[in-house]
Amino acid sequence: MALPLALKNLTARKIVRALEKEGFLLDRQQGSHRIFRHPDGRRVEVVFHKESDTFSPKARKAMIEAAGWSLADLKRLKLVPQRDP
Repeated sequence: MALPLALKNLTARKIVRALEKEGFLLDRQQGSHRIFRHPDGRRVEVVFHKESDTFSPKARKAMIEAAGWSLADLKRLKLVPQRDP
Protein backbone atom coordinates (compact mmCIF):
# COMPACT_ATOMS: atom_id res chain seq x y z
CA MET A 1 0.00 0.00 0.00
CA ALA A 2 1.34 3.42 -0.91
CA LEU A 3 1.07 5.64 2.13
CA PRO A 4 -0.39 9.14 1.81
CA LEU A 5 1.95 12.12 2.04
CA ALA A 6 -0.11 13.40 5.00
CA LEU A 7 1.53 10.71 7.17
CA LYS A 8 4.87 12.50 6.87
CA ASN A 9 4.12 14.40 10.09
CA LEU A 10 2.84 11.41 12.05
CA THR A 11 4.02 11.88 15.63
CA ALA A 12 4.56 9.29 18.32
CA ARG A 13 1.69 10.80 20.30
CA LYS A 14 -0.73 10.33 17.37
CA ILE A 15 0.27 6.75 16.64
CA VAL A 16 0.10 5.71 20.31
CA ARG A 17 -3.36 7.29 20.73
CA ALA A 18 -4.59 5.59 17.55
CA LEU A 19 -3.25 2.22 18.72
CA GLU A 20 -4.94 2.62 22.12
CA LYS A 21 -8.20 3.67 20.44
CA GLU A 22 -8.08 0.44 18.39
CA GLY A 23 -7.67 -1.71 21.49
CA PHE A 24 -3.88 -2.14 21.59
CA LEU A 25 -2.40 -2.20 25.09
CA LEU A 26 1.14 -1.42 26.17
CA ASP A 27 2.60 -4.87 26.75
CA ARG A 28 6.10 -3.90 27.78
CA GLN A 29 8.75 -1.24 27.42
CA GLN A 30 12.52 -1.36 27.34
CA GLY A 31 14.08 2.06 27.03
CA SER A 32 12.56 3.87 24.07
CA HIS A 33 11.04 0.68 22.60
CA ARG A 34 7.36 0.26 23.43
CA ILE A 35 5.56 -2.94 22.45
CA PHE A 36 1.80 -2.73 21.99
CA ARG A 37 -0.32 -5.87 21.68
CA HIS A 38 -3.88 -6.37 20.55
CA PRO A 39 -6.04 -9.14 22.08
CA ASP A 40 -6.19 -10.82 18.64
CA GLY A 41 -2.39 -11.23 18.61
CA ARG A 42 -1.20 -8.29 16.53
CA ARG A 43 2.01 -6.67 17.82
CA VAL A 44 3.34 -3.20 17.05
CA GLU A 45 6.68 -1.82 18.20
CA VAL A 46 6.88 1.96 18.51
CA VAL A 47 10.32 3.48 19.10
CA PHE A 48 10.51 7.08 20.28
CA HIS A 49 12.12 9.32 22.89
CA LYS A 50 9.65 12.22 22.94
CA GLU A 51 5.96 12.19 22.03
CA SER A 52 6.66 14.83 19.39
CA ASP A 53 9.13 12.58 17.51
CA THR A 54 8.25 11.71 13.91
CA PHE A 55 9.19 8.52 12.09
CA SER A 56 11.09 7.59 8.96
CA PRO A 57 8.99 6.38 6.00
CA LYS A 58 10.15 2.80 6.57
CA ALA A 59 9.24 2.88 10.28
CA ARG A 60 5.80 4.43 9.56
CA LYS A 61 5.02 1.77 6.99
CA ALA A 62 6.17 -1.05 9.29
CA MET A 63 3.98 0.17 12.18
CA ILE A 64 0.90 0.62 9.97
CA GLU A 65 1.33 -2.82 8.39
CA ALA A 66 1.91 -4.46 11.79
CA ALA A 67 -1.29 -2.85 13.08
CA GLY A 68 -3.12 -4.19 10.03
CA TRP A 69 -4.57 -0.79 9.07
CA SER A 70 -5.87 0.07 5.61
CA LEU A 71 -6.26 3.56 4.15
CA ALA A 72 -9.88 3.56 5.33
CA ASP A 73 -8.70 2.77 8.87
CA LEU A 74 -6.19 5.63 8.75
CA LYS A 75 -8.96 8.00 7.70
CA ARG A 76 -11.31 6.69 10.40
CA LEU A 77 -8.60 7.20 13.02
CA LYS A 78 -8.01 10.72 11.64
CA LEU A 79 -4.34 10.06 10.92
CA VAL A 80 -4.91 11.30 7.36
CA PRO A 81 -7.54 13.79 6.13
CA GLN A 82 -10.87 12.39 4.93
CA ARG A 83 -10.27 13.86 1.46
CA ASP A 84 -6.65 13.07 0.67
CA PRO A 85 -5.52 14.83 -2.57
